[in-house]
Amino acid sequence: MMKQTMPVEGKFELMTLPYAPDALEPIISANTLAFHHGKHLAAYVNNLNAALPGSGLEGKALEEVVLNAQGGMLNNAGQILNHNLYFSQFMAPKADNAPTGRLAQAINEEFGSFEDFKKTFAGAGATLFGSGWVWLSADANGNLRISQEPNAANPIQHGLRPLLTMDVWEHAYYPDYQNRRPDHLAALWQIIDWDVVAARYEEE
Repeated sequence: MMKQTMPVEGKFELMTLPYAPDALEPIISANTLAFHHGKHLAAYVNNLNAALPGSGLEGKALEEVVLNAQGGMLNNAGQILNHNLYFSQFMAPKADNAPTGRLAQAINEEFGSFEDFKKTFAGAGATLFGSGWVWLSADANGNLRISQEPNAANPIQHGLRPLLTMDVWEHAYYPDYQNRRPDHLAALWQIIDWDVVAARYEEE
């Protein structure tokens, strides 16, 4: 089960990044991060907080809002949850970055090898039409799945536990990579914090 994201005094807060603004360069520039986190995510947080009063979802965890809201409220809540997971899974670039332990074993069992997993995952991100997200998730038995989710959708809506995601909305990569989405996805492997992803996999 995922950790719940609770509002503070009735409002959700913009997450604090766990690294310096330039820590992910050159994979994600400080300029892109400033707009992506400081503008786009902040707007989703403000919009959701404005929509909560009278919705019947006041005081609920963000994950509950995603599972029960509709329309614009769902879009904003989903984008907050997605971005919180996205931004918290990164670290400074590291060559030959790869998972270890039980997560690595599960990836090898499901996809054949880590390299085959990366190809399948990045391919799903590159071929998702329009805007959305590509996810690695686990089902109740710990089996791994890759899925394409449009717009603000999240795997929890399908009973899955999200582990790893790549944002393929254009605002996530266009300032640095323009229309070269596959190049952006290929570069992101260098900054994945596999300890964070493994911890999500180990959650009960």
